[in-house]
Amino acid sequence: MTSTLSDGAALTFTETVTTTGRRPRTSAGRATILSRGGALVGLVVLTLVTAFPVVVVTLAAFSPEAEVNSWPPTLVPSTFTLENFADLSSRIPVLQQSWNSLVFSGAVTLCSLAFNALAAYALARMEFRGRTALFTVLVATMMIPFQALLVPIYQLVADLGWVNSFLGLVVPRAADVAGIFLLRQFFITLPRDLDSAARLDGAGEFRIFWSVILPNAKPALLTMALFHFVGNWNDLLWPLIMSADVDSSTLPAGLALFMGQHVVEYGLLMAGALLSLLPVIVFFLVIQRSFVAGIATTGLK
Repeated sequence: MTSTLSDGAALTFTETVTTTGRRPRTSAGRATILSRGGALVGLVVLTLVTAFPVVVVTLAAFSPEAEVNSWPPTLVPSTFTLENFADLSSRIPVLQQSWNSLVFSGAVTLCSLAFNALAAYALARMEFRGRTALFTVLVATMMIPFQALLVPIYQLVADLGWVNSFLGLVVPRAADVAGIFLLRQFFITLPRDLDSAARLDGAGEFRIFWSVILPNAKPALLTMALFHFVGNWNDLLWPLIMSADVDSSTLPAGLALFMGQHVVEYGLLMAGALLSLLPVIVFFLVIQRSFVAGIATTGLK
């Protein structure tokens, strides 16, 4: 009797597989589908929440000033206008300040790539006395806020006569501990056999750094470049202190003029914020794959 039932159950299962072309879904399979669906819904919601401020800035930039300051606020304007952009260009030199921001952030990024990479290579690949202590001290300095060092740095720059110049803007930002730490963590993940093979071929330390380490550290370098470019492009405090007039200031410092004590011109601010956001988006889209690779691998040992 048992054998007959087993044969019948097997026949029924075979007919089911033959008819449907696939095995019946189990509870584990349904749980997997539900978990993936929940993860997808969560990612969509998170994306919408993240993109919402950008949407608000974009819509407000093309809205009339009266609607931007109206209450209750409206998300979609009744009429789209370029009045805010025209008024912004007449109030501040947008092109000049955008160029200043590009030179400032670009120069700081290039200098940081050079100096941070050299320091990180020494701390990660070279053996010398006091290396661990030096790295510990450098990491400890990250706990000192920039505002605590603002006055002595400004005094030093003023003594050198670099106030209201690109040298005064760039040189104090030419290297930073966060960039050294990021690259050092990436460099220690590279196999040391690469260094040994290069030394057997007669390569010196700088040749190993230039021809072996840097080509393999492209994701980390581009990740650090993105952090430095975005951070300095959006920086307000240091350019605002170092700029003596509107023509020499950066775009964020120029937009600060519309933040009055009693009146805030939101339409102009949103138009300027949108213009300031575009170069960052373009830069990220260019290096996004290397940026994700750098985030995924940096810090692994």
